[in-house]
Amino acid sequence: MNTQSYLEHNNITVNNLDEAIRFIQTAMPEFQVRGEGADNQRRWAHIGTDQSYIALTETMSEVAGSDSYLNHGFNHMGFVVNDVRAVGKRLRSAGYRSNYPFTEHEFRLRDYYLDADGNEYEFIQYLTENPVERNSYVD
Repeated sequence: MNTQSYLEHNNITVNNLDEAIRFIQTAMPEFQVRGEGADNQRRWAHIGTDQSYIALTETMSEVAGSDSYLNHGFNHMGFVVNDVRAVGKRLRSAGYRSNYPFTEHEFRLRDYYLDADGNEYEFIQYLTENPVERNSYVD
């Protein structure tokens, strides 16, 4: 799998998950809910196509604070790369720090880094071309 790097997804937190899905599907009816569930009692959904999507997480107003995932707005951008370990090595060598543990999944590798402004970037390397496997939400 040798492709150019590309933006695969944006991850944002919204106040109302159902309303956000309705807005996106009204604007782009071809976008489908690829996966959905709950983590730490927060509902989430990935909506888009086999190639790209918007990752939505619903706010938890009762625990809102400084964590960007608890308040509405931008969380991170996800980029598909050919060699996630090489990206991490270059970033660490340049003084950037990882923001989340390196994740190995049967069909993908993921690593997260912060830029100088504290913006989070996710880098993903897929180990399969099969969209069903690439978009698997089972650990």
